[in-house]
Amino acid sequence: MGSGADTRANPWAALRPDEDAEQVGTDVSAAHESFVERGEAPATLRRVVQASWVRSRGNGIDPDRQIGRTALTGVELERYRRTHPMSAVRPVVQTLLVEDARDTGLLIALSDAHGRLLWVEGDSAAKDRAADMNFVDGADWSEAAVGTNAPGTALALDHCVQIFGAEHYSRVVHPWSCAAGPVHDPATGRILGAIDITGGPRVAAPEVLSLIKATVAVAESELRAHPVGTHTAPRVELLGPQPVLVFGSERITLSRRHSEILLLLMEHPEGLSTEHIAVLLDERDLDAVTVRAEISRLRRILGGDTLGSRPYRLLAELDSDVGELRRSLRRGDIAGAVAGYRGQLLPAARAPGVVRARESLRARMRAAVLTSRDPAILGWWIASVDGREDRGAWAAYLASLDRNSSLYAQVAAQLAMLDRELGGR
Repeated sequence: MGSGADTRANPWAALRPDEDAEQVGTDVSAAHESFVERGEAPATLRRVVQASWVRSRGNGIDPDRQIGRTALTGVELERYRRTHPMSAVRPVVQTLLVEDARDTGLLIALSDAHGRLLWVEGDSAAKDRAADMNFVDGADWSEAAVGTNAPGTALALDHCVQIFGAEHYSRVVHPWSCAAGPVHDPATGRILGAIDITGGPRVAAPEVLSLIKATVAVAESELRAHPVGTHTAPRVELLGPQPVLVFGSERITLSRRHSEILLLLMEHPEGLSTEHIAVLLDERDLDAVTVRAEISRLRRILGGDTLGSRPYRLLAELDSDVGELRRSLRRGDIAGAVAGYRGQLLPAARAPGVVRARESLRARMRAAVLTSRDPAILGWWIASVDGREDRGAWAAYLASLDRNSSLYAQVAAQLAMLDRELGGR
């Protein structure tokens, strides 16, 4: 794969003012073919595009398949975008971009921070054509979902960028060009979403990227002057199979690594060094550079005023389901703890520091359940993944039941079976 120096004055722009767009388009098409077929790309290809192609391939994107999975529809989409912070900048974007886009072949799109398209507006004929590739309200156009594209790649890199024709990883998008920039919460620095212009080859002109930058600046100025709850304190949910970060009505799915790091920081309010985090994540000495890169990405999600450095630490206690559960246990509210224990703490995680926290929380839950001697609570525990093979819990449940009940006989039989199975191990 080529790796020559990028000689462009502005590598984020698709074209230089003096370049022949038709020739560049031909060259990029050849580069795309070479990369897809042989994994090679010429050194003349923009480095930002080449890196995005590598990520797209790593994410398993097929350049020849249909793209743009619909993530939100109907009432769910209406409710989500009505309360989303990007709704506050929509009037500005309509004034600056949408009103002049009609009958021009241009589309203006606003996305959330995950690349889900909230609004796609502009030329009606262009909207009809774009619908064929599912560039529509509610569709997921993150880089991870559809490959290289301006809104998705701008969000992935936290930078304004243009994507010209065949620079898109998916071939179905090759007739289009686009320019997009991320919008930040002025109070926290957190990415809220992106503003995108999509259309024909003229969208690759340098002045369109300048227009996107100017529109983003005005949008962020509007948020600074009229904040609409964009800096709501986040809530973390780490119990159960899907870790999420909640900002008001917005639910952000956390990656496994980000959820692990966030838990470790919550477990160590005094702060952690890069090296300590690496050990807690992977006893085989995870690379410190990788840890710093992941924390940098996590900071973009959380916002700049939430995560401190040297050592890495949370600058304020985060509201979380784990914290609520522990508070219930501390005050002896076992029923409340049961209601809040929606599943194991990051059950898929294997990081040593996370496993330790998970087992500690499970042990505290088990102790509280056994202490309760409540048949309903004991029955809930033995039905859970934590208690199915917990002989002590089954014995406690049996002791809580009426000896004359049919349930007593069933539990006794189950306990006997457990004794046979566990005894044979």
